[in-house]
Amino acid sequence: MAITLTDAAAEHVRQFLANRGKGMGLRLGVKTSGCSGMAYVLEFCDEPAAEDVVFESNGVKVVVDPKSLVYLDGTELDYGKEGLNEGFRFNNPNVKDSCGCGESFNV
Repeated sequence: MAITLTDAAAEHVRQFLANRGKGMGLRLGVKTSGCSGMAYVLEFCDEPAAEDVVFESNGVKVVVDPKSLVYLDGTELDYGKEGLNEGFRFNNPNVKDSCGCGESFNV
């Protein structure tokens, strides 16, 4: 089981953590939402919970709760610009279908 970050994503997270002035890493999860059933949750993590699983990729700690890990295992988090759009992209091998707007997915 693993969650990885590309160099670009890791650099972006490191910059955000430095600007924020605190935090041990990035929390990645899923929640029930959207037209396809699930949506990604991405936030800073100051302290992992006892049951959390912590990965390290390109020098950045990624914290995932066990329930979300089932849906996120093998995901690569990327960051980039495409035209006027800029942000994180989830390359999740578990996704079977996603909505047209790209906000939600199902497995």
